[in-house]
Amino acid sequence: MERMKAIYCTKYGIPSDLQLMEINKPAPAKNELLIKVKATTINDYDWCLVRGKPAAYRLLFGLRKPKNPVPGMELAGVVEAVGSDVTLFKPGDEVYGDISNYGFGSFAEYCCINAKAVVLKPSAMSFTDAASIPHASMLAYQAIIEKGTIQDGQSVLINGAGGGVGTFALQIAKQFAVKVTGVDSGDKFAMMKAYGFDECIDYTKEDFTRNGQRYDVVIDTKTTRSPIAYLRSLHKNGKYVTVGGTIGRLLQLLFLKFWIKLFTRKRLIIVALKPNSNLAYIHNLFAAGIIKPAIDGPYPLSEIPKAIQHFGEGKHYGKVVIGL
Repeated sequence: MERMKAIYCTKYGIPSDLQLMEINKPAPAKNELLIKVKATTINDYDWCLVRGKPAAYRLLFGLRKPKNPVPGMELAGVVEAVGSDVTLFKPGDEVYGDISNYGFGSFAEYCCINAKAVVLKPSAMSFTDAASIPHASMLAYQAIIEKGTIQDGQSVLINGAGGGVGTFALQIAKQFAVKVTGVDSGDKFAMMKAYGFDECIDYTKEDFTRNGQRYDVVIDTKTTRSPIAYLRSLHKNGKYVTVGGTIGRLLQLLFLKFWIKLFTRKRLIIVALKPNSNLAYIHNLFAAGIIKPAIDGPYPLSEIPKAIQHFGEGKHYGKVVIGL
């Protein structure tokens, strides 16, 4: 049996509990691909899976310990073998995708996953760039274009602007004639301004929901306040769109958004991610040079525990990428 290196999570705890181990190299089932992983990334799922927090996530990951001990939900790599029922891919194909709808396991040298979890990687796109794109860019696209229905002349605020979703959301929004304000920590301002934010707000010094400014569209990656607080930041026909946050606040928003819609013209919207659904749109922007991923890294496989801690503390910028 061939062996491979992988990051192993045997119990819920802290990132430093993760182990770099040698385990058996998997073989693809009839509907799966065996992918040689070239790059992967750190995401909120990984931060939550490793710690088993919030506790509600254990219903997804496993009650007492992770059902799949190898984390990782985003990858770019090369198809090494295909299952007997796979017709759309062949060995040697370069692929990438957000695999979370079909499982985890990208923190390893090889990953077996359903063939529906990936798409062909454009040849001009590096593995590092490709790994950074699917999850964050799809959240950004679905928030800005599908739910935010952004239009020329509007004002936009992005909270959590220095991360992966924030940087992609900015670049997608800037296809329109809009003014974009970014909220994050001050040490990310140089990168944020280089990417094109018109204004930057340091959340450690200023609360954007209390500064009197209003926006047509607010995109939030860090929903931590009450829904009423966000209403203060919206024009009368404004839209607040969240792609993630604390479970308690998201449940509040889910309950109140109907009543707010009933009595005001403002909208509170939660994005239910459709993985990989519009990557062709991103391919076109990438090919035109409109989108350039912001990369923190790449770091080696052995540094994934440190990279997850770095991510969880919010000290990263753009997407945290692991190169193999």
